[in-house]
Amino acid sequence: MHVAVVDVGSNTIRLLVGARDGDRIAEIVRDKRVVGLGADVERSGAISAPKLAETVECVAGFVEDARGAGAELIDVVVASPGRQARNAPQLIHLLSRATEIEARLAFEGALAGITPRGAVAVCDVGGGSAQVAIGTVEHGPAWLRSVDLGSLRLSARIPHGDPPGRKELAALRSEARAAVSALTPPLPGGAVAVGGTARSLRKLVGPSLGEGELDEAFDLLRRTPAAELAGRYDIDLWRARALPAGTAIVAALQSLLGVSLEVGRGGLREGVVLELLDRLSLPAVQAGGR
Repeated sequence: MHVAVVDVGSNTIRLLVGARDGDRIAEIVRDKRVVGLGADVERSGAISAPKLAETVECVAGFVEDARGAGAELIDVVVASPGRQARNAPQLIHLLSRATEIEARLAFEGALAGITPRGAVAVCDVGGGSAQVAIGTVEHGPAWLRSVDLGSLRLSARIPHGDPPGRKELAALRSEARAAVSALTPPLPGGAVAVGGTARSLRKLVGPSLGEGELDEAFDLLRRTPAAELAGRYDIDLWRARALPAGTAIVAALQSLLGVSLEVGRGGLREGVVLELLDRLSLPAVQAGGR
């Protein structure tokens, strides 16, 4: 059995996936990321909102990595930040939500109310990461992966002009392709794209995102400043600025899956709502059964 621990320390978040090998631990995966929560606590007594978001994103990614490595049990341990920060309860609550599989929730939310045939992929491109889930409506997602790259993170990693030039778009697309290159998904019969980037692209080029439509989107992004995009297509300005990077990630996933992405109405939030509704229905079902 493989198990994992994510250790949230004052400066570094660490992942260890291991298995028993006689009287010692066989290391399967080890990773770390410097986040620096302790500096926030030292300066103000609390963890700032950006650091909370970065911590949640990091832990969620490490949990997904652990699952990908075959970990059957995963524990998240919060060291000194959980004792010293004034808003430690908020940190604990957010991390408990981060350990849930975002891709599963996005899958269930995206497919709520529709009946695609056969295996379908759901792609959810966010600001800090992207999730991909593949499965069926009847049995739920069977293949779940998270890519540690989202539209805001890619925009920061590959700065570009407004509007971006050809070489800048090429650099964004190259980085996005590299981020998804390690994924080996089962090929679906269809795919749904959810999230803010997908909804923005629907306004630009329509509800089906195939290679041709995405090329059309890139051409439009190359010719149009973010403020003009925001006004013409009713998109938030911050999202319009991140749209070249988000489109690069969507295009990389579309190429990987080999099918057009149909822009869905639901997503992660809808998946969480479905889960909460399921939880609320349990007491009634149990009471009816007694």
